[in-house]
Amino acid sequence: MQLPPEMMHPRRYPLTHELHARPFQPYEAPGRILHLAFKEPVNASERDRMRDFAHLIDFLDRHGGPHPAENATHYTHDFGRFRLKWEQHTEFVTYTIYTPVPEEALFKHELMALAEASWMAEAPGKIIAAIDIEILQADGAEAARELIDTSVLKYFNVEGLAIASVLDQGAMALSDFRIHEGGFTRCALVLHSTRGPRRIGRTVQRLIEIETYKTLALLALPIARDTAQRLNLIELDLADLVGQVSKAEGTAAADILKSLSALSAEIETLSATSAFRFGAAEAYERIIRDRITMLREARIEGRQMFREFMLRRFEPAMQTCHSTQARLEALSTRASRIAELLRTRVDVEVQAQNQQLLRSMDARADLQLRLQRTVEGLSVVAISYYAVSLIGYLVAPLAEPLGFDKNTLLAAVAIPLILAIWLAARAVRRRFVAGDT
Repeated sequence: MQLPPEMMHPRRYPLTHELHARPFQPYEAPGRILHLAFKEPVNASERDRMRDFAHLIDFLDRHGGPHPAENATHYTHDFGRFRLKWEQHTEFVTYTIYTPVPEEALFKHELMALAEASWMAEAPGKIIAAIDIEILQADGAEAARELIDTSVLKYFNVEGLAIASVLDQGAMALSDFRIHEGGFTRCALVLHSTRGPRRIGRTVQRLIEIETYKTLALLALPIARDTAQRLNLIELDLADLVGQVSKAEGTAAADILKSLSALSAEIETLSATSAFRFGAAEAYERIIRDRITMLREARIEGRQMFREFMLRRFEPAMQTCHSTQARLEALSTRASRIAELLRTRVDVEVQAQNQQLLRSMDARADLQLRLQRTVEGLSVVAISYYAVSLIGYLVAPLAEPLGFDKNTLLAAVAIPLILAIWLAARAVRRRFVAGDT
C-alpha cells in the first residue's frame, strides 16, 4: 500500500526538540517494523494535542485495543497479530508497528493495511518519516552475506547503500536512505548470531532514530538555501553602502544610515526566522552522530558504513546550514559596526552644526544687547526732553517772582532731572536682569 500523496510532508517546515527516548519494544527475527511520524505543517508545538490522542483512540477502536490514560504521552499494546508503540512528542507523533512475517515477503507493506485510508485521512498533520524495517535471520555470517546478496540487495539502490556489522558483529544492518515505492525508506537487519530481543530492539530503535533525525535535520537545508540567496543580495547592497560612507555628508549620510538600518532590520529578521531551525538541525546532527556511535559498526568487505554515508551525503547539507548561520551572524555584526560608524559621523556633523548655531545665537544676542542699550539711551533723552518741557510749563510763572530767567531756571532743573531719569532706567534694567537670572 502506498502512502497517499496528500499525507506526505513537504519536508520544509521546522520541528522542535529531539525524539524523546521511550522504553524500546522487544523485537525478534524474522519480523517487520513500520514506523510513521506525523507532523503538522505549522505551529506544531502549539497544536491541540487532544487531536493526536483522538487519532490514537480511533486506531485502537478500529483494532479493538484498550484506551490509555487521557494524559498519556506514550502507549504500547500487543494486539496479537501485531504490536503498537505510540509516542507523542513536542511537535509530532509516531506510530511503530511490529509483526513477525515470513522472510520471503520483503518490503511488501502489508502493515499499511492496518492504517486504513480513512484513518490516515484524519491524521492531525502529514507524514514526516515513513520507515520499513525488515528483521531477518541467517545461520552464520556467511549465510547472512549470501542472503543479503541474493535476496535483500535487489530492494536497495546499491550506489548509495550503507552496510555495516552491528550488535558486536552479530548482525548486519543496511539502508540506502532513499524513499522507495510507497513512500517508505527501507532498512534491513540480518541477524546471524543469537541476540536477545531487547538488544535487537535497541539497534532497531537507533536505525529508526537515525533516519528520523536525518529527515528533521534536513528541514533546515531549504531554509539555508533561500537565506543564502537573500544574503548574497544583502552583501552587495551593504558593500555599495560602505563605498558611499566615506563620501557621505549632511543629508546624504542620513539617507545612507536609513538604508543601512533597513538592511540591518532585514538581516535580523532572517536571523530570527531561521535561528531556531538552524539550532534544531545542529542538535539533530549531534544526535545522529551519537546514534551511529552507539551502533558500534564494523566494516564489511570494504563496503560503505553508516558513518561514511553520513559524511558524504548528510554532512555537506549540514555544513551549508552552518555556513549560512555563520554568514548571518557575521553580516549582522558587520552591518551593526558600519551603522555605528556612520551614526558617529552623523553625530559629529550634527554637533558641529549645533556649535555653529550657538555661535550665531551668541552674536545675535550681543547685537540685541547693543541695540537695547542704544534704545535705552535714546529713551532717557526722549523722556528727559518731555519731562523738562512739562516742568518748564510748571515753573515758568515762578521765574519772575524768584528773580530768575525762565531759561536759566529750566537749565538748573534739567541736569538733575536727566540724571534721575537715567538712574531710574538703570535700576529698572537691573531689576529685570536680576529677575531673568
